[in-house]
Amino acid sequence: MSVLNGKKILLGVSGGIAAYKTASLVRLFIKAGAHVQVIMTPASKDFVTPLTLSTLSKNPVHSSFFNEDDQDAVWNNHVDLALWADFMLVAPATANTLSKMATGNCDNLLIATYLSAKCPVYFAPAMDLDMYKHPSTLSSFTALKQFGNIMIPAESGELASGLSGEGRMAEPENIVAFLEADLESKLPLVGKKILITAGPTYEAIDPVRFIGNHSSGKMGFDIANEAAKLGAQVILIAGPTHFKTKNNSIEVVNVVSAQDMYDACHLHYNDVDVAIAAAAVADYRPKVVATQKIKKTAEEFSIELEKTKDILASLGGIKKNQFLIGFALETQNEIENAKLKIQKKNLDLIVLNSLQDEGAGFKKETNKVTFIDKDFKIEPMELKSKESVAVDILNKVILHFTK
Repeated sequence: MSVLNGKKILLGVSGGIAAYKTASLVRLFIKAGAHVQVIMTPASKDFVTPLTLSTLSKNPVHSSFFNEDDQDAVWNNHVDLALWADFMLVAPATANTLSKMATGNCDNLLIATYLSAKCPVYFAPAMDLDMYKHPSTLSSFTALKQFGNIMIPAESGELASGLSGEGRMAEPENIVAFLEADLESKLPLVGKKILITAGPTYEAIDPVRFIGNHSSGKMGFDIANEAAKLGAQVILIAGPTHFKTKNNSIEVVNVVSAQDMYDACHLHYNDVDVAIAAAAVADYRPKVVATQKIKKTAEEFSIELEKTKDILASLGGIKKNQFLIGFALETQNEIENAKLKIQKKNLDLIVLNSLQDEGAGFKKETNKVTFIDKDFKIEPMELKSKESVAVDILNKVILHFTK
């Protein structure tokens, strides 16, 4: 899955012949899963129509501060557009537009939006070869890069003038590749490998029945999706659950029983930087599993149980440099029990859930957790969506690697 998936891209189109390429560029962004809004300078509409870019982006195209045909004269708010974007791309960026960006000469909606942008800004120059090398253009390049803007270098090739040389706007596929590489390089968990467990385990009684719990797996899947979004290589070991990952870069290992999960965790653990044990693993399993379905004949029926292997304790016992995070779901003496678990299982951090808290626990969209680290620093959090809790957990991981 592209790092552009879900990104909000504000595309500024200025008036050069290369504007015709923006139709392909918008199409590639949409194909990658991005959301796109387009701002055109008045001159750019001579080269590509707003209707084309509106159709491809699935959004209205903006060109002026208000729509002249609109009797109510609704204002196109450049500040709102700038704040909406995860990043802004000006392509093609003509010599005229680059000069305005560099000097703050704000005479159109695109420049006003650029000057309001707090997000990263990329620009893809497009002009004839002599213009590209002119000292004034080079000065614009220098100023914009000093502002923190990122230049997507022009390519060499045949130009509209009939000459051949540097100044041709990068091809749409190359712009997308540049953006993906640059965004990926800045993700905080790039180069980190994270093992995450999720969901319940089912411990067989017979071929039909099992002992399980009410865990849906949502918390673990949310952590996995967020970790992948932050650039990590993710291995998700999932018990029986209906959830699917949102990022096809996540390696999913499907398991059923506690023993299956134990084996899968130990297979991958030595190679990871972080392990987050969010699964609700059964503490006990039937000592004997019937080979045939048990018939309902006796008035009473007993199942002898035996302990399952403690996955988290086993990982803590062989821990080297891994950052190990466990979960604790408690109903009483929550803090003290969580502290004991940190010591007994050699954890770096525990995420404590209490069933006493409304909105927390299994089969909920929300969670209310308390973080306790190995030094017993306690940090209670507010009730949040599980997606937001996943962000908080991974912020702890990021902090660990940036200390």
